Amino acid sequence: MARTRLPSLDALLAFEACARLGSFEAAAQELALTASAIAKRLAGLEERLAQELLTRGAKGLALTPAGHEYLPQVRQALALLQAMPLHRRASQQRERLRVTSTPTFARQLLVPALPGFTAAHPHVELELTLSVPLLAEGDAGADVEVRHGAVPDDIAPAQVLLRDRLTPLASPALLARFAPLHTPSDLLALPLLRTPLQPWATWLRAAGLTDTPEPDDGPRLVDLGLTLAAALVGQGVALARLSLARHELAEGRLVQPFALTVPAERHYGLVMHRPSPAAAAFAAWLHGHCRALQENSSAVA
Repeated sequence: MARTRLPSLDALLAFEACARLGSFEAAAQELALTASAIAKRLAGLEERLAQELLTRGAKGLALTPAGHEYLPQVRQALALLQAMPLHRRASQQRERLRVTSTPTFARQLLVPALPGFTAAHPHVELELTLSVPLLAEGDAGADVEVRHGAVPDDIAPAQVLLRDRLTPLASPALLARFAPLHTPSDLLALPLLRTPLQPWATWLRAAGLTDTPEPDDGPRLVDLGLTLAAALVGQGVALARLSLARHELAEGRLVQPFALTVPAERHYGLVMHRPSPAAAAFAAWLHGHCRALQENSSAVA
């Protein structure tokens, strides 16, 4: 049997998706690639065949005569490959779901609960990456995004996962170094941790400290998890979300000096970029998980 240089399977999949969907961008979304990667695969296939398969115009991609002839042959070959029993094992039938999340939400709330989602949806292969809220560095390839933002500017009301409450939290070691706290004004004698993601103004106003400016000493921590970490080692008092610090409070590693809590002005929300059965299942599960967390946090507050 004469050896023939066959095109790659990835190139054939790229060609079939482009022909069916009409653009590099749509094919890239379906195959979880970038548009430039799709274009390179198609260019490599055309070079291998010495034939132009698709023309690029203002209205999108269109099949050439050679493409019209080649497409049904490619689809027949792909169908044969997909029908092979070894290619239809359970492990091959998993639905991949890419989720991006802000770091603290992922570490404190999402990852500890993921075994529950995996047990309920074993057919979904979940991939989790992190984004940076202040820098707006989301993952453009994600199917679902957990976003930290204002309502309704950054997230819609229906997308909100948690409507959190804020309160000062400190380590027992830090509180032991200062005089006992009797009123909110006593808190001003302690170092207050600062983050642009969560200013102190709302809580200070609710406590009657309307003339108190934002703290301007110490490092500026651009992450809610870093603020909690600094509070745990006694560097200062954090204005923290009860949902994120529930374990530390339960274990006594952080203390809530005052009962006063205020609603957070920014919330965690779930934004679906690419709807699918897996994305819908994850959204329903995460909304349910967060409802339970919010109820528990309200009961504690």
